[in-house]
Amino acid sequence: MMMVTNETTSWRRLGRVARGIAAAIGLILLGYFALGLALGAVPRRTIALPAPGPDAVTIFVESSAVHTAIILPKQAAGVDWRDWARAEDLRDPRYAGFPYLAIGWGEAGFFRETPHWRDVRPGTILHAALGSDRTLIHVDHLPLPHANGDDVRMIRLSPEAYRHMVAFIRGSWRSNGAHYPGYDVYDAFYEARGRYSAAHTCNSWTGDALAAAGVRMGWWTPFPWTVMAWL
Repeated sequence: MMMVTNETTSWRRLGRVARGIAAAIGLILLGYFALGLALGAVPRRTIALPAPGPDAVTIFVESSAVHTAIILPKQAAGVDWRDWARAEDLRDPRYAGFPYLAIGWGEAGFFRETPHWRDVRPGTILHAALGSDRTLIHVDHLPLPHANGDDVRMIRLSPEAYRHMVAFIRGSWRSNGAHYPGYDVYDAFYEARGRYSAAHTCNSWTGDALAAAGVRMGWWTPFPWTVMAWL
């Protein structure tokens, strides 16, 4: 009888520990989301750049449930992306004839191991959130700015502001780095610079790229809606 009682007591203790851990994780996640929303609503200081005029470059920002990317024309304001996102990097080079690129940055494991949301695993999320130096640039070749989804916002930038943003994006692109096949025949991955973590997510990168162009943006933009709310 005493043995049964001791086992019951042990299980109860384990249950209390498990509930305590679950509560602590819940509080951490709640605090993370609350901090992201609060700081995402605080405008950051951006550099003063010329306002868009008749020669403005039109770009777009697209958003899914968890990820944002910037859609750019392949050729504008003296910038040509064709040497960066090459036709031969695609499974079907014909798609390189499309006039737009959707460019996003993120953690390599999360990008390449989760082609569909049903493939997302807690371990993949945890590894990325804790920090990873394995980052990639994901590039889609698009026929239209809204080809990847319905939540797409348009932004007009002066040529100077656009080139500031291009410099930021290219600074995240590892020169002479490897490239990998994408999810489909019209996209590819490229080795990137920068460290991914819960503090610096793919959406933080998008917000930083837009802020580099003088676009009004939140102080910290870890979630898609903290980016899109400013556009």
